[in-house]
Amino acid sequence: MRNGPRSQAERDALTVEIGYALLSAGLLAALVFAAIASPAVVWELPSRAVHALLLAGAVTAGLLAVVRIVRVLRRYARLEGRAREA
Repeated sequence: MRNGPRSQAERDALTVEIGYALLSAGLLAALVFAAIASPAVVWELPSRAVHALLLAGAVTAGLLAVVRIVRVLRRYARLEGRAREA
């Protein structure tokens, strides 16, 4: 395993992977939020139900976005570690 500074190609690959993680997490969060909160927009529900759906959608979307980012970056770190060993 090498301890020296990273090459420009390695830094670029990490930047692309971070961008991918953020973009895919954002899209996942938007879709999950829309799926959970859409009944509040489509139907006339009591205000407490609307608030509950919006809150549930926001919390779930946020948690799933964080999980997605962590999974993508861990996978990248694992692959990067294997590539450095070879």
